[in-house]
Amino acid sequence: MAIAEPRDVERVIELLQARLGERVTTNRVLREQHGRGEGPYGGAAPDAVVTPASTEEVAFVVATCRDALVPIVAFGAGTSLEGHVEALRGGICIDLSAMDRILDVSVEDLDCHVEAGIRRRRLNEELRDTGLFFPVDPGADASLGGMAATRASGTNAVRYGTMRDVVLGLTAVMADGSIVHTGGRARKSAAGYDLTRLLIGSEGTLGIITELRLRLFGIPEAISAAVATFPDVRSAVETVQLTIQSGIPVARIELLDAVQMRACIAHSKLAGLEPAPTLFFEFHGSAAGVAEQAAAVEAIAGDFGGTGFRWSASTEERNQLWRARHDAYYAALALRPGCRGWATDVCVPISKLAACIAETEADLAESRLLAPLVGHVGDGNFHLLFLLDPDDPDEQARAKAVNARLIDRALALGGTCTGEHGIGFGKIASLEREHADGMAVMRAIKTALDPASILNPGKVLRLEP
Repeated sequence: MAIAEPRDVERVIELLQARLGERVTTNRVLREQHGRGEGPYGGAAPDAVVTPASTEEVAFVVATCRDALVPIVAFGAGTSLEGHVEALRGGICIDLSAMDRILDVSVEDLDCHVEAGIRRRRLNEELRDTGLFFPVDPGADASLGGMAATRASGTNAVRYGTMRDVVLGLTAVMADGSIVHTGGRARKSAAGYDLTRLLIGSEGTLGIITELRLRLFGIPEAISAAVATFPDVRSAVETVQLTIQSGIPVARIELLDAVQMRACIAHSKLAGLEPAPTLFFEFHGSAAGVAEQAAAVEAIAGDFGGTGFRWSASTEERNQLWRARHDAYYAALALRPGCRGWATDVCVPISKLAACIAETEADLAESRLLAPLVGHVGDGNFHLLFLLDPDDPDEQARAKAVNARLIDRALALGGTCTGEHGIGFGKIASLEREHADGMAVMRAIKTALDPASILNPGKVLRLEP
């Protein structure tokens, strides 16, 4: 399928301004801000940024762009890592941040209906008095629409699942400007194609998500956090494997290698911890239940050389621990002032996790690169953050080579090129290696739903092999 060339972007901007007024801007600084995420790429600014206030206004913008074959990129909070929001072919950026209302909450059915622009933290703040919470926590304060579009995951996935598991239905604007409603409030359905999950993870290439119906969960009676250090990463991972196999219902299991722990101790003032491979745990349940879970995990950790195991139900201590985990990116950057951070991730079966990490550590040592490792190891997902000199092309080339070998290693072990960062344009070649026999089907779906390729063009797949 040939990609159509846009026609008369200036005329499209005039038409949008006639209806939406000052909510259409061509300000250079704002355009540049909307043309890059948090990844390592240089950025590509759109021709204009539009801030709609409703699904109907999004549909108007899309229909106007469709008639002129002008590209469209949806923007939530700009926290993506693989170039998802970069306007590679210019066009219009649709900023959904003003669509941030909670439309309804059903305590009885444990669900809520929200607009796509609402941020994760604010949603949970608003839910607190209902006794419910939304569990998917990617670390960044991302928008819910962006989290759905990238099939986000995070620290709680081992117990509560990913966005794929918690979105009951959604509203989306398709490439022709039509509005579709998928899914529903029932907890299961056998009615037709699963359009909800087709759009989740499509990264704005098949439709623009504007509203979501989300599963909620009761705030646990008791929550406790625990931490333990290990002689090496393999021992920590083997502790995770046995914990999962034993059926202990942990809510979070996070691994930080020695380099990342050194960074977090300095950045977050974590007293009493050592710069060694470390597991962070969190347990949810009754007071007796979390105490029993912690004791069981402590025994398993001890069998694998874990030391310094301590757990606490103190909210203050637990918040300090998870703030340190969520600030790991900034802590790592402080290890090498002036560096550029390049984050990547893979996911493998838990039984292969120790081998994958061990081979990756050896590869990093041989390549002489500084790249702290963190992982949502309860589901086999881990991340590297390459700390690179932006003026050293040889160092950047070595990092790309290590990343390519990491992905090949994960695929050889039955894993995937990305557990939660998504494809964007940074991992298109990796996706093609992983799903070579499925790319034609993906292209057929894209061509059917967006024949002119105006929705986030240049992302997820190449339309011509």
